[in-house]
Amino acid sequence: MRKFKKVFITGICGSGGSFLAEYINNNYPNVQIYGTYRKRNFNNLKKIFKKIQLYRCDFNNYASTKKILNKIKPCAIFHLASNADVRLSFDNPKEIINNNNNITINLLEAVRKLEINPIILICSTSEVYGTVKKENTPISEKNIINPASPYAVSKTFQDLLSQTYYKNFNLKIIITRMFSYFNSRRNNLFSSNWANQIAEIEKGKNKILKHGNLNSIRTIIGINDAMEAYWKAATLGRIGQIYNIGGGKTVKIKKILDLLKKMSYVKIKTKIDKKLLRKTDVTLQIPDCSKFMKHCNWKPKEKFEKSLKNLLEDFRNK
Repeated sequence: MRKFKKVFITGICGSGGSFLAEYINNNYPNVQIYGTYRKRNFNNLKKIFKKIQLYRCDFNNYASTKKILNKIKPCAIFHLASNADVRLSFDNPKEIINNNNNITINLLEAVRKLEINPIILICSTSEVYGTVKKENTPISEKNIINPASPYAVSKTFQDLLSQTYYKNFNLKIIITRMFSYFNSRRNNLFSSNWANQIAEIEKGKNKILKHGNLNSIRTIIGINDAMEAYWKAATLGRIGQIYNIGGGKTVKIKKILDLLKKMSYVKIKTKIDKKLLRKTDVTLQIPDCSKFMKHCNWKPKEKFEKSLKNLLEDFRNK
């Protein structure tokens, strides 16, 4: 297992980045955690704000990116920074694609020029696989990349660019393609959005829960399992490899909504909202995570229902 003295998390102020920082701080307190911000919004970092080091940086600016990396000289970089709103990417495709692509180009090029040689974990997404036919599931790392949204296109670029920098410039890159996990710091994900709406209805702030397509099939893991997976990928993963990360329990997302409704203190009325329907939906996401489990000695530990209940409780407590 690799040991890191200093880690750098891009997107540390966001949902995934802040959860990862908490995980590392709680489990590996001797590791120094660094991150950056553009706007002074540290709500997600309240629990660990005094235990991490933050610098102002705009990753869309190459000089700013290079300056920060040269100052920190991290042993490992966890690259989570991106605009990850799939629905928004249909409204503003140019903005989302340019932002996400520039961030990754500037990061990798700065590492190459500085010759600091850290482990770089590229936190990609299962969205790069797009719509997959049933006969091509479970989805392995060898499945065809077929992005179905502008956001997924940007992550595909990130994925392929990272492979190029590994092959041609010997950067120590590992790529993870994360499937779904419960995330209470983003309410634009279907499960988070529903949990948030139920919490609002319970408080009398709303009356009807609105939803989109309920027929998609997913595997979803708890937040702690997801963050442990990122850590194990960086410390145990093999350089140049791509790893799927996801759960072992397959569920139609309608069942998730039904379970949340049962957990509610009040009766929940629902209706479909056409605005929540994607033009090209990714309806079947069943991962084959066997390579990651074998290489990195990982498997999800949290019970599905417990993770879902924790998600709802987090929104109730906001």
